[in-house]
Amino acid sequence: MILVLGFASGLPLFLTSVTLQAWMTKEGVDLTTIGLFSLVSLPYSIKFLWSPFMDRYVPPFWGRRRGWLVVTQIALLVAIATMFFQNPKQGVEILAINAIAIAFFSASQDIAFDAYRTDVLTSREMGAGAAITVLGYRLALIVTGSLAFILADHIPWPVVYLVMAALMALGMLGTWLAPEPTKPAESPDNLVAAVIKPLGEFFQRQGIILGSLILVFICLYKFGDGVLASMSTPFLLKTGFSQTDLGAIRGGMGLVASIVGGLVGAAILSKIGINKSLMVFGILQAVSNGGYLAIALIGKNYSLLVLAINLENFCGGMGTTALVAYLMSLCNPSYTAFQYALLSSFMAFSRDVLLAPAGRVAELTGWINFMWISVFAGLPGLVLLLFVAPWHKSAMEWGEAETEELH
Repeated sequence: MILVLGFASGLPLFLTSVTLQAWMTKEGVDLTTIGLFSLVSLPYSIKFLWSPFMDRYVPPFWGRRRGWLVVTQIALLVAIATMFFQNPKQGVEILAINAIAIAFFSASQDIAFDAYRTDVLTSREMGAGAAITVLGYRLALIVTGSLAFILADHIPWPVVYLVMAALMALGMLGTWLAPEPTKPAESPDNLVAAVIKPLGEFFQRQGIILGSLILVFICLYKFGDGVLASMSTPFLLKTGFSQTDLGAIRGGMGLVASIVGGLVGAAILSKIGINKSLMVFGILQAVSNGGYLAIALIGKNYSLLVLAINLENFCGGMGTTALVAYLMSLCNPSYTAFQYALLSSFMAFSRDVLLAPAGRVAELTGWINFMWISVFAGLPGLVLLLFVAPWHKSAMEWGEAETEELH
């Protein structure tokens, strides 16, 4: 059931980003507008604002976690299906509102799913549960980043979105069949307690200065990857590759490479630790963007496309593994739901907000200079890494003693 719910969690992401970018590019929407559409994903960056509400109040059916899961999944099915009625060229404002609704309900589903996973898994199952979640998530990205692109060369984009909406029924089935947690976490007495305690504990433990630097680092660690991803679809389409090319090579092979990269990253991380992995994988992330720079310099070349996409996704998968492990190491197990929502919101902030001007930057600089920018955009995060996760220092591992001491 974790695999199915992970699939449902990943399904909406590309439908408001990469997949939507392809539809808008084919409809002739300008790059500046496409770049600004990264703002529709803002709910992922601020989901911590309403996560206490979902922690405090319980739906009248299926319990606190599963109840919120099915509510958000029904809303997602309706919101994605409504994209059938949109026209990117003639009604971009209505399209944006529809996309924001999808992002909001998707971020809310993530809150409920992360909390459910925390409640239902034992401590020994956490690692396997996280790996299965990522697998389900990546499978959904293959569907929306590969199958959707291939279908779009044969049927209209609105119909593609209707097909994607129908797939949300799998998530609803998974929620229905999912077991209830044997020891569900208790609801906070009020909304103030649901926010103040976990937030105060984080800054008390880290200190104001280091805690603030950590939040900035989380925003910037994958910034270079985000810069590239924000414009990669328009770039490749305008270079002359077809939607089927993108679906088969990037959406298929690329996502498989990211899964393999994540597994390899996890194996390396277990040997050298989180902090060293963050530095090594961060450098590889930045260097791997050079494959797209080569395409910008040389032009349409299928061999180069395969190499660039697989290299970038493989290194990006390793970086994501290290960053997620780092976020988990920062959370006090007593407040995982809110603290993880808060930290992952900052991770999404660079992807959804800081990248809004990317389309305009691409128009002003041209593709070659833009790809150079994507390479160097990863440097600030690497510099901050020296302060927030020094090479020779180990990330904190939570045990009963540390938790009890904080209590």
